[in-house]
Amino acid sequence: MTPEQRARSEIDRQLNAAGWVVQDRDQTNLGVAVREFPLGRDEADYALFIDRRPCGVIEAKPEGVTLSGVAEQAEAYQHALPEHLDPWTDPLRFDYEASGSEILFGDHADAHRRSRRIFGFHRPETLHAWLKAGTSLRARLADMPPLVIDGLRACQIEAIGGLEASLAQARPRALVQMTMGAGKTFTAATLAYRLLAHAGASRILFLVDRNNLGRQTLKEFQAYRPPGTGRLFTALYNVQRLGPAGLDGDAEVVISTIQRVYAQLAGKELAEEDEESSAYDSETEGAPVPIAYSKRMPPETFDIVIVDECHRSIYGRWRQVLDYFDAFVIGLTATPSAHTFGYFQKNFVAEYPYERSVVDGVNVPYEVFRIRTEIGERGSSIKAGFTVPKRDRHTRRQRYEELTDTFV
Repeated sequence: MTPEQRARSEIDRQLNAAGWVVQDRDQTNLGVAVREFPLGRDEADYALFIDRRPCGVIEAKPEGVTLSGVAEQAEAYQHALPEHLDPWTDPLRFDYEASGSEILFGDHADAHRRSRRIFGFHRPETLHAWLKAGTSLRARLADMPPLVIDGLRACQIEAIGGLEASLAQARPRALVQMTMGAGKTFTAATLAYRLLAHAGASRILFLVDRNNLGRQTLKEFQAYRPPGTGRLFTALYNVQRLGPAGLDGDAEVVISTIQRVYAQLAGKELAEEDEESSAYDSETEGAPVPIAYSKRMPPETFDIVIVDECHRSIYGRWRQVLDYFDAFVIGLTATPSAHTFGYFQKNFVAEYPYERSVVDGVNVPYEVFRIRTEIGERGSSIKAGFTVPKRDRHTRRQRYEELTDTFV
């Protein structure tokens, strides 16, 4: 097999996993991903059909090819439609660039159209729903109504405003720093309501790193009343705490430990008592299990992932969970680190430090005792056995592996 044939074989497997039927041109029934479909003067590597109508293309490249410059080639196919076809949109709405080890995706309906890296192809049902909606989530996020500020603290108004401005610009990650007691979960519940009610988000994941935080979060969502509705949040939207039974298909807000989601994606059993301790504390226990495509929880399952105590959850094996979903990632923390800023691409949208909370009367002042520590005096290191993401320079394939040597 040539490198391109190997890439196409892997792309076929990925499409089948996502629910697509892949056929050759002479087998066409216009309900599938069709190989080498004539568009204009050339042939698209794959043409995607939903309900017998074309909606997108896939441009296939050999493994190792940098895909960031391939979108222009796919763009040409999207405009070159035969007259006998009845496309959903003209030009075709969706384009993928894939090599078997990487997939980029673009949507013509987005307000700020740009390709983004995704873990796996979207399901046909997902594209069908997006086509019937007529707009995209990213377009709707750019046209949100004004925030009702009744009952909100100034710091919460700033945080929601900063997050919505970031989402409107289609920034994939955003970080909010709010000190303890400032109402991070209340802020998240307000944002979740607006995303569901006004942006048409289908499902939001709220990640915690231990069970007691998940129980507290559920109670806050159950007690929250969106302004102007006169009703409890849980009377308007289904809220689920993810457990061993798996995802409820009707859930619109899912609260879970990151360990539980990781176990479901990795196909592992997880006892509930294993969720009582922090995910960060158990990071180095055992080799990481690579995450594969999950039919029970495909990458488009969540539109938004809100990560509480995100300075813990972006490390090591748990980062795989955040990289898996085709979703905006919002981080909440009281204590961001340099690593946290790096992961969120320095998109720091709101800050409410402890000192300001004391001035506002939210918290009380404290006394400072200076203690010299070894890390403070000599710096720190990442010990051997810690899990880090690595991308192969030649194939562009990403993997997670344990460090064999301590990194200073």
